[in-house]
Amino acid sequence: MSNTPPLTDAQGALAPLASSPVLIDQVYSRLRDAIADLTLPPGERIRQAELADSLGVSRQPVSHALQLLKRDGLVCDSGRQGLEVAPIDAAHLRQLYQVRTALDGLAARLAAGRMAEGTLGEDELRRLRDAVDAGMALTHGAPVARQVRVEVAFHTALHDASGNPLIAQTVAPQWPHIMRAMAATLGALPKQEVVWHEHGEIVARIAAGDPAGAEAAAREHTEADGGNARREWLIRLAAEH
Repeated sequence: MSNTPPLTDAQGALAPLASSPVLIDQVYSRLRDAIADLTLPPGERIRQAELADSLGVSRQPVSHALQLLKRDGLVCDSGRQGLEVAPIDAAHLRQLYQVRTALDGLAARLAAGRMAEGTLGEDELRRLRDAVDAGMALTHGAPVARQVRVEVAFHTALHDASGNPLIAQTVAPQWPHIMRAMAATLGALPKQEVVWHEHGEIVARIAAGDPAGAEAAAREHTEADGGNARREWLIRLAAEH
């Protein structure tokens, strides 16, 4: 997602899209990313005409893209014929992080096993370390969207290092939902460096060829992440009502 053009213009509105033969895909990707980083927050009423004007397209590709987002669970019905950005609820977050915990733990175990066998590539280990370095280098108050991108980069590197492509393929359709939870949580944590020390511990266990230790570190981190996400979202919901 990080290779897409800027989501918003200088005024904070969705930036126009250039014409393309795959315009529906472009509109879909832009709106998906805007939902993922909370530019379009949960509960936001969808106004197709305004979105079309902001993106510089007709309403038809917007309509098609919204149906794809509805299929993904990112947009839902609102009123008789309207749509809105789907809400986030604690039950869904719990289910999401249960799956993440299992898959991140498995990925870390497999990556450490590959290290012990000598089949984990130097470039794969370097990618993990570079992701941790990028996270540790984030300054206090860094934009939440930037924090989310760096967090996603670490976890995708972890999944790829597992050597099992089905892990990344399983997580891929859930990334927008995961990123929404991350965006809610990352901006609220007072000590984000703690998260990156935990990431560093996962990488250290992988580099040591310690499958059990790597899995335990990954599961502990993701379980804590999920608890923070649910807590923060419940606080937000309470403040809105």
